Amino acid sequence: MAMLGKKRTPAVRRERQVSRPATAASADAGTLTVERLAHDGRGVARDGEGKTVFVDAALPGERVEVAIHRQRKRYDEAHVRERLSDAASRVEPPCVYATRCGGCDLQHLSVAGQREHKRQVLVDLLGRQGIDAPEDVAILAGDDAGYRRRARLGVKRDAQGRVHLGFRARGSEQLVDIDSCHVLAPSLAALLPRLRAQLESLEAPRHVGHLELLLTDGDVVTVVVRQLRQVPEDEQRWRAFAAREALACALRRGRETAELVWLSDQPRLVTTVSGRRRPVSLALTPGDFLQVNAPVNQRLIDTLRDWLAPGRDDSLLDLFAGIGNFSLALAEDAARITAVEGSNAMVERLRDNARRNGLDVDALQADLSDPGSAVDALIAEHDTVLLDPPREGASAICRRLADSGVARVAYVSCDPASLARDAAHLLAGGFVLSRLAMADMFPHTAHLESLALFERPARSSRSRRRNEGHGTPASGGRH
Repeated sequence: MAMLGKKRTPAVRRERQVSRPATAASADAGTLTVERLAHDGRGVARDGEGKTVFVDAALPGERVEVAIHRQRKRYDEAHVRERLSDAASRVEPPCVYATRCGGCDLQHLSVAGQREHKRQVLVDLLGRQGIDAPEDVAILAGDDAGYRRRARLGVKRDAQGRVHLGFRARGSEQLVDIDSCHVLAPSLAALLPRLRAQLESLEAPRHVGHLELLLTDGDVVTVVVRQLRQVPEDEQRWRAFAAREALACALRRGRETAELVWLSDQPRLVTTVSGRRRPVSLALTPGDFLQVNAPVNQRLIDTLRDWLAPGRDDSLLDLFAGIGNFSLALAEDAARITAVEGSNAMVERLRDNARRNGLDVDALQADLSDPGSAVDALIAEHDTVLLDPPREGASAICRRLADSGVARVAYVSCDPASLARDAAHLLAGGFVLSRLAMADMFPHTAHLESLALFERPARSSRSRRRNEGHGTPASGGRH
């Protein structure tokens, strides 16, 4: 492809839409044929007048009778009243709450279909910025059940005094009560009925905002209770619950500034990733960023190692480094690694993790949303930069990288739209998008993560020669 990785003319930004609930007269839109999937996983059809209709839980090729529940100027939103035909990719959702819970919105689509859809979304969003994706987009995936090692569950007490525990319905603040979860790690899912009983036993469950569940190495289960107002009797009940269930329990207490208070013995929470020669243990505390899907996280690390193939002459700058997920896993691969994080507490955790593992990594604090001269100096000292920003992306950093002498940028993204925007900055600075992968971090949802490698053309041929003989890891292939 002659235009591989090159920038084309970007698409025009769409206008904002004004919405209103559907009237009774317009609620029935009749029978439609679904043409494709929207980025969020809804079916896309057209009514008799050619107006676009987004249909919940409908798949391409299906004929459906729909009802409009929201009208907009240029499109409507609808749900299925009756499905007249089934797509070949349709499956029976594995979760009993699939039609109500908003946590997993693609369970009616086969796992292979979900992954191909997400791959296409990634390619399409880059295309809207005028960027052609590489011909081979890898899919990094793991198990599609029991993969989630952290979660936040909503808690509410209604006017009748009933306690509700679960995830929110799609597009709603309403809680869907759950006693099981297809995607939660088994030891967390098994705890759900006992957590509900515990909440019902409290003196004041209305003062519980939510529950955070966390699973770390050694099958250590931690429950963090968001306690909006102190209730001494309930604190004792949570202490007893932790002892009875043999788990760790803490409160986030207070409304304005939440203080973490342990009600059990404070555990040492650890997650392990594979380094070049040995496992690397990363200590963390509740609230630290931790990828929910450990196997897919390791596949990202393995793919980075394969794509970058860092050697004794390479220096790597890890921006948005967190507790060291990437920088410490790759510490024995490169000659020099510098890790930068915005949170002072996370920087200290990263330094401590480096010491515990006997790894030589410089950990520094800097505001990466508004980088200054210190960050510019660090960029100038390294030939490869790794980015793992939050959902808003790293626009300011990518503008600086475009004007820098950095040879390669590896970008781990949790939002393909912000990746596409930032990629446009890099390509304007002379980089080429040489490698791309879709990481299925959240199976059964429309959410996707990705990994992109940008190289300056002069470096691209050299890195390809160096990668010869490394092969492609299992994590880099299609699943």
